[in-house]
Amino acid sequence: ALPISPIMRNEFERLSSRLPLELLSMKRYELPAPSSGQKNDITAWQECVNNSMAQLEHQAIRIENLEIMSQHGPNAWKVYNDNLVRMIEISQKELQKLRKNIQDLNWQRKNIQLNAGAKLREMESTWVSLVSKNYEIERAIVQLEIDIHQVKQQQGDENKENIKQDN
Repeated sequence: ALPISPIMRNEFERLSSRLPLELLSMKRYELPAPSSGQKNDITAWQECVNNSMAQLEHQAIRIENLEIMSQHGPNAWKVYNDNLVRMIEISQKELQKLRKNIQDLNWQRKNIQLNAGAKLREMESTWVSLVSKNYEIERAIVQLEIDIHQVKQQQGDENKENIKQDN
């Protein structure tokens, strides 16, 4: 979850309590007259006049800032928007490069795996062939051993007959 600022937390609490939205305070824009006890005091009136002049100057500066903003603000926003468009274009080009690199890498991996698969099938075929040859060789050896045994037995039988005939 995202961290919630104290201002947002207070606003959520206000909404959950169904309290009305607080109105903007206009207290700082009020120009109070001197209190009833100071109605005849020239310094109190002078302070009120100074306060009203300060607020008037503040409002004049705000108006001047708004006029400057209306003259130069649109250009600043255009420049800002142009910068954003350039940043988006650069980011999109970078994204396209990255996607192309990923696609190239995936093609390389696929080719490597296909080549490895072909080599594995070839090696498996060679292995099966060699195992079959080994089996044939073992059968031939067993057959030769049987033949040798039979020949030895025949020679042994012949030798026995020769010995019997000599006796």
